[in-house]
Amino acid sequence: MTASSDLEHGWAGSRRLLRLLRDLMKAGGSSQERLDKVVDLIAQHIVAEVCSVYAMRSGETLELFATKGLKPAAVHKTKLQVNEGLVGLIAAQARPVALADAQSHANFAYRPETGEEIYHSLMGVPIMRGGRVLGVLVVQNRTQRSYGEEEVEALETVAMVLAELLSGDRLLEHAGSGQDDDNGPMPARLSGIALNQGLAIGVAVPHHRGIVISQVVSENPEADRERLDAAMGEMRSALDAMLARQDMAPEGEHREVLETYRMFADDRGWLRRMHDAVRGGLTAEASVQKVQNETRARMAAIKDPYLRARLADLDDLGNRLLHHLLGLDEKRRDDLPENMVLVAHDLGPAELLDYDQKRLRAVVLEQGAPTSHVAIVARALQIPMIGRCDGITTQIGDGENVIVDGETGQVLLRPSKSVRAGFKESIAHKERQQAAFRAVRDLPSVTRDGQEVTLLINAGLMIDLTHLEDAGAEGIGLYRTEVPFMIRDSFPGVETQADIYSRILDEAGSKPVAFRTLDVGGDKLLPYWRGGQEDNPAMGWRAVRIGLDRPALLRQQLRALLRAAAGRNLIVKFPMISEVAEFEAAKALLQREIDREKALGDRLPTDIKVGAMLEVPALALQLPQLLPRCDFLSLGSNDLMQFLFAADRGNPRLARRYDGLSPAMLTLVRDVARQCDAHGVPLTVCGEMAGQPLEALALLACGVRRLSMAPGFVGPVKTMVRSLDLNELTVNINRLLTLPDHSIREQLRSYALEQDIPI
Repeated sequence: MTASSDLEHGWAGSRRLLRLLRDLMKAGGSSQERLDKVVDLIAQHIVAEVCSVYAMRSGETLELFATKGLKPAAVHKTKLQVNEGLVGLIAAQARPVALADAQSHANFAYRPETGEEIYHSLMGVPIMRGGRVLGVLVVQNRTQRSYGEEEVEALETVAMVLAELLSGDRLLEHAGSGQDDDNGPMPARLSGIALNQGLAIGVAVPHHRGIVISQVVSENPEADRERLDAAMGEMRSALDAMLARQDMAPEGEHREVLETYRMFADDRGWLRRMHDAVRGGLTAEASVQKVQNETRARMAAIKDPYLRARLADLDDLGNRLLHHLLGLDEKRRDDLPENMVLVAHDLGPAELLDYDQKRLRAVVLEQGAPTSHVAIVARALQIPMIGRCDGITTQIGDGENVIVDGETGQVLLRPSKSVRAGFKESIAHKERQQAAFRAVRDLPSVTRDGQEVTLLINAGLMIDLTHLEDAGAEGIGLYRTEVPFMIRDSFPGVETQADIYSRILDEAGSKPVAFRTLDVGGDKLLPYWRGGQEDNPAMGWRAVRIGLDRPALLRQQLRALLRAAAGRNLIVKFPMISEVAEFEAAKALLQREIDREKALGDRLPTDIKVGAMLEVPALALQLPQLLPRCDFLSLGSNDLMQFLFAADRGNPRLARRYDGLSPAMLTLVRDVARQCDAHGVPLTVCGEMAGQPLEALALLACGVRRLSMAPGFVGPVKTMVRSLDLNELTVNINRLLTLPDHSIREQLRSYALEQDIPI
């Protein structure tokens, strides 16, 4: 028998089992009785001495629900935690396990009440629905049997049928609900990270509404294959129409994201796997869901943010394809509330566009990252978004009240009436504040005693430049050039980079843009290039260290910047400079590119200014040698603070241990500002401190006169600046910096309140 005929024989066997299971599920009797018959049938068909179903219960506990072969007394008594034993391992990883000698595996957990010590081989697969593990299906044999790939796939297909039984018959309705049956679920608070800032209050709408697969087993595989292909064609046409919409800007990173997403709809491997599932006996819809489950399992095991984004795109396409197969109209959402908060495990970039932007107040995701595709589109649409909010999809129900605080990354579930009323007042207060900030947008940023302060914005995408005028900023103090690199699948060439930088300068017009060269490494990884694992990546091979060790990369970027700024002013700064020698080496690479462009006869920028990022405390000890060699200095408060205190800012145990308003940090800033002033070198602070009115107040008192921040903070900081008498404050802060205190935050806050300075 050929390999092809073996495969066809395997598919035929799977289809027979699926038909038998379908008929059994339609028969009478309780859910438990049918589940008992199911394990018996599977054991017979797969020739296994044992077949067992473990169901997920509250507290992440897997309970033995039915078995053929193990001791009947163990049913509903044997329980395993997720990641405990081989069954718990399968549930934790959402991936199959096939072992010829299961008892030798490190995760094997013996339960004497089951009598399973006589069985050596084990094959188990997760029972999944909608990306959630409902349980585990296991078969065992006495002999050391080596299970083949086809057998694993067949058991996975059977598990899909079981998922319908377990969820459809409500066996697991209360599993993990964690709610009081008498009083309903209690209010709760979840934390995440802000992917796009903003405040919202509304009612939860789970993503994937309406996707219900009523038939898993195919009656006619050839007809299902044709339906699948037809739906694929419809989906591709709909995506093309979406990209052609007038409200989709023709340029910007969000456009590139959506076009890359569209390319995934032509992925041959993805379509082949769905065709294989149809041949295995599943309907077109169930085949899509099976491949989705496999994709989600891979996502759970992959840490690489780029690969996770690509898998999320495939998952999104799967949902879109199901809507076409099921005849659901993506655009007709008349039943959705006027103030909806979309809740999802993850979203693809195009899925966000399916929802009515007039009704959508915010989005909360269990996954997501600041550079994820959906976050980039959300920023373009100005939709508040919170990501990495663990448990949101399981802890909030359809139609329940939810509050989203995109400023702090907090999500309030089922808040009381008083909390909702208070939050509505907070939103109204913020709107009044925004109106007041808009009123000062075009006014000069000058203190009451005549000190001028330059306010700039930080940016990382073309989308961000739309806020330059709205914020009333004087330019871009920090353009993070790495973000466009992180959303691509390959390193952009010189021409591509030059086009990006040229469009940024065009958008900024006459306002200056300070380009920070590529700052990757640490927590910012390029998907197509790896530097290897590091024990402490924040202090490892990153930023200018990579650029100097791989000069071709840095030279290409510098060449692109020179070409983009031809006939205009160019401002370049190098990140993570630790010593003057590094700055000189980076400047030498820039000079080589200038000389190269001259030799080629190409047009150069009319003026080039070069500066360094002060993030490493060691550089502060070399300022007398550095300042004569640079045109400006930028102080990155985030990294400088974590290196100054030797405290990882990503460690939650240390998150609030040290304060930027400590005498140590502010004394360092004051000393740097004094030396810069003495050498006539402009100093800009462009970390988080610059955007907080109280912290900004302290920076100004320490001698800083240039602040760069997120666009939304320009208004509050400008309002503070215009209320401030800086000479009086400077006298006070010099006294406060002599104190041995942990922080002078409260003293500064009291001073601001006494002087009626809005903070």
